[in-house]
Amino acid sequence: MNDLIDEIMEDPAVTRAKIMVFEDELGKVDGITRGDMDECPLTHTFAEGVYVREIFIPAGTLVVGKIHRHSHPNFLMKGRVTVVTEGKGRETLEAPLSMISPAGTKRIVYTHEDTVWITVHKTEETNINKIEEAVIAKDYDALPPSREHKQLTKEEAI
Repeated sequence: MNDLIDEIMEDPAVTRAKIMVFEDELGKVDGITRGDMDECPLTHTFAEGVYVREIFIPAGTLVVGKIHRHSHPNFLMKGRVTVVTEGKGRETLEAPLSMISPAGTKRIVYTHEDTVWITVHKTEETNINKIEEAVIAKDYDALPPSREHKQLTKEEAI
């Protein structure tokens, strides 16, 4: 696992493109579940102007997250994970931990222990599908261009 993750981390633009390639290749493996997984139950909670999304991820699970349009708080409530992002490369995170994810963040996450991860999003909406449309970008082209990183295609990253 570490060799695979090390290979992905070169520079932020290459890392971003390789995360996308990794996600595509992972989807081609037999037995890999994509999308909503029964093994990773979600809990949705709402407060005035706030949506709280909690996910349970069992130990030994590999997850590729979605691209978030906006910065938002994250709370690692339980567990230890290895995470790869274009901004920070590879890092091991251990609960309890709070952090802010910048807009455009997409992660590869490997859980070493059973994990509970919470994200918080500003919205008045309570319809999960509408929240996803507002919070999640289908691809990086749906985001404003980054001033920090050159956008690479998947082919350029390989």
